Amino acid sequence: MEYKIHPDFKLLAAIHPPLNRKTIPMIQKAMGLLFFQQRSSRAVRVERVRIPVGAGESVRALQYIPREEKTAGEILYCHGGGYTFPAAPYQYKLARMYAEQVGCRVLFPDYRLAPGHPFPAAVDDCFASYQWLLERSEGTGIVVCGDSAGGTLSMAVCLRAIDEGLLAPCAQLLTYPAVGNAGETESLRRYTDTPMCNSRDMELYGAWYVQDETAGKLAYRSPIEAESLTGIPRTYIETAEFDALRDGAILYAEKLRVEGIEVELHNTEGTVHGYDMMLKSGIVRDLIAKRVAFLKRAFQ
Repeated sequence: MEYKIHPDFKLLAAIHPPLNRKTIPMIQKAMGLLFFQQRSSRAVRVERVRIPVGAGESVRALQYIPREEKTAGEILYCHGGGYTFPAAPYQYKLARMYAEQVGCRVLFPDYRLAPGHPFPAAVDDCFASYQWLLERSEGTGIVVCGDSAGGTLSMAVCLRAIDEGLLAPCAQLLTYPAVGNAGETESLRRYTDTPMCNSRDMELYGAWYVQDETAGKLAYRSPIEAESLTGIPRTYIETAEFDALRDGAILYAEKLRVEGIEVELHNTEGTVHGYDMMLKSGIVRDLIAKRVAFLKRAFQ
């Protein structure tokens, strides 16, 4: 089907991740090398750390530290990729941009991936990263931030912090997030062939990620199905127009509002999943400015 995609994102129309279980390990290994290519700059220092995740194991993470720290707060950035792919170049760039423009530290965990490490491994790793930040934050605020599958992980971190009686994040920033089972929405029915991500892709990602229906807590893989959203912090959400995930994110925003939680929702037009890849787009630059403004308010 032809979609009225904005010219800024036409290049993305030709991109479709190679979803083949046999080639996934090779892609993970190749993309994983990007972690080691992150370097410090004049504006941001990059440090590599290890986050303990239990049973004597740990995951690696990056810390982006602005040379001029202006904000007493930290961001936990959970990257997307269908719980299957390592972080892409634009996600590393976004973490660096947030550190520089907000003036706060950003922790970027390289969490374990499906299908080799199914749910709840990624949630455990991201939550361990949040705990690691809490121990070092000295009471300053922490914002969880994530795109696509990283949005699910960010929401799960909030829910788990509340469940375990820990200080919850002061805000969550979600870009075209996967919110879990929101039912048979119009966007899910309609967008079976959209680029970057569509409902058929989601079935594959879901099967690789959730290999045991009894593992973990349902709400941590499907936050929209949480029994209660009480305690969830103020939330910023962006959706892409031609994206199977769109309507689920809107329904999640509505559920938050019913609970009396402050929500800033931006339904973008002419966009597809992963539009952040086009960082030079005026539309994306405007959205990043909105995110930065939200983050600064969250830390005030």
